[in-house]
Amino acid sequence: MRVIAGSHRGRRLSGPKGTSLRPTSDKVRQAIFSILGTQVSGGRFLDLYAGTGAVGIEALSRGASSVTFVESDPKAVKLLQKNLHSCQLLDRAQVHVGQTASFLDQKDCWDSPYDVLFADPPYAALDELEIMIHSWRPGLLSDRATIIIEQDSRTELPASLDHATLVRRYVYGDTALYLYGLSTSHKTAI
Repeated sequence: MRVIAGSHRGRRLSGPKGTSLRPTSDKVRQAIFSILGTQVSGGRFLDLYAGTGAVGIEALSRGASSVTFVESDPKAVKLLQKNLHSCQLLDRAQVHVGQTASFLDQKDCWDSPYDVLFADPPYAALDELEIMIHSWRPGLLSDRATIIIEQDSRTELPASLDHATLVRRYVYGDTALYLYGLSTSHKTAI
């Protein structure tokens, strides 16, 4: 696993041993940042279910002003902190150890409003996905925010969430990316 582009291009990142974590592949990370384009540069990025931190670190390498990582697995948090330290990116990163739903309920933990929200919940944990989809709170996202959810390509996410509308679904092998944009009616509330 490595950083694909930006100021830390080519940096190796520590990955998991075993199969408990499923890091986003280089190919899918490249696709995510191609989809986002210039929206990352200078913006605030929220990486839910961050795992090793590869997606958020890629965002920092590509010019994000800050990234908030949320992860509950202690082994993943150690890898994430190791990767941030080896890339010398601790000054632009906030790591919140705990469940995503708990983080979303604690507004004082946010470095918001976020311009990009990326979430990669466990593929088999549909209850986690439901909690995340319905847990956004006012003030979490900027009015120009983009939401990307990574899931198994066999999973079908709704065409709209409480706050956002599906713009496009991208499929890369067994991985699907769901790109959501804020609905006009929700922009003032979020």
